[in-house]
Amino acid sequence: AELVESGGGLVQTGDSLRLSCVASGHTFNYPSLAWFRQAPGKEKERIFVAAIEWSEGLTFYSMVGKGRFTISRDLGENTMYLQMNNLEPEDTALYYCAAGRIIASSVPEHYDSWGRGTQVTVSS
Repeated sequence: AELVESGGGLVQTGDSLRLSCVASGHTFNYPSLAWFRQAPGKEKERIFVAAIEWSEGLTFYSMVGKGRFTISRDLGENTMYLQMNNLEPEDTALYYCAAGRIIASSVPEHYDSWGRGTQVTVSS
């Protein structure tokens, strides 16, 4: 599957952003889509944010954005979203979407396809 993220930007503390991930190619092979993030200076450390089971829409969250972030998907548009509210400077990171075969996995190695990422920067 090919994944393309968008929606990142520079915002202030307390603002909101909605990230999008458009999936194309053999998406039927990947029942799980997820968001990970990589903080500045922490290359190769991708932290699980949330995942969604593609067909039924079951959602799973880490403590990273629980209560502030909402993952969703639009089957007709083959697009996954991450609504992020009440952003904090600690949320500054490169956000990636990923597709994999293990539903709700928080392990980056379980995901086979990755986008290039979209940068989110939150100023204090």
